[in-house]
Amino acid sequence: MKSPLQNTKQNLSASVFNSRQSKCNKTRFIQLVCLCVLFLGFNTVTAQDENNNDDYKAFTAGAHIKNMHLWHGFVVHPGAMLATNLEYNSRDKKFTFGLWGGASLTTVDVVNKNTGENVGAHYQEFSLYTKYRFSDKFFIEAVTHNNYTGVEERGDVLHYWSYDKTQGYNFVDLNFGYNISPNTLLYFATILSGGSGDYEVQEDGSLEDSWTHYFEVTSKVWEKQDANLSLFVGGAWSFVTDKTFYTEGAGNLINVGATYGDKIKIGNHKLPIGVTAMWNPEKEKTVLQVDITIF
Repeated sequence: MKSPLQNTKQNLSASVFNSRQSKCNKTRFIQLVCLCVLFLGFNTVTAQDENNNDDYKAFTAGAHIKNMHLWHGFVVHPGAMLATNLEYNSRDKKFTFGLWGGASLTTVDVVNKNTGENVGAHYQEFSLYTKYRFSDKFFIEAVTHNNYTGVEERGDVLHYWSYDKTQGYNFVDLNFGYNISPNTLLYFATILSGGSGDYEVQEDGSLEDSWTHYFEVTSKVWEKQDANLSLFVGGAWSFVTDKTFYTEGAGNLINVGATYGDKIKIGNHKLPIGVTAMWNPEKEKTVLQVDITIF
């Protein structure tokens, strides 16, 4: 007969093994999804006509400056920041693979867990994304979000490629977009795994993945020359838990607003500009973002 101590050790070992096995399975699932999107893209690239085309640019880069950074109803950073991207696009424009980075010009306060003091930290993010367009109407996209703002300032060790849900700065989104008309886009995203609070703590202390879903409708309602106005509304929910990545409850409306787009003339150049008024009903937050495209 096994002693209670032996039973406890055996149960603990089994729990650790199951936890590790679960994390391993999730990691493999994430890798499989990303590889599927990449395979579609690279298969398209190899199948394309290799004749030279003077208008085709495989690689492009861009830069934006903003007074703040918004995303899906969140104020990711409340101060001025610079966003940049570097991407590859296939000749037929069906496949895209890119890198996106954000760095703030201002800081936010984080608490150092060793000293208990507030420390200033710049917003920092380095994300990867890949997209495949099946047609002019439908696309699939995978994004790994890596927002590591304040990790080291709060006394933690930065593990950039870690997707442990409790570390709080890496997660993966699988997104689908469908244009029901030239001016209206339906956008659906699901968090597959990672950190940033996409889980609910159960009564026994275990963590239950929320698998949060986000759905948004964006529609251009007015346009004249370079100017246009779009309206959007987005909400989040979970079928599994009573908490989501975006909300404190099982679901809510979290992203309502409008974006005005135009071009401003500076010297001989015209720079695209977007002004977004965003309201998050759950957080009772209303903000105005200005986004200027530098190139």
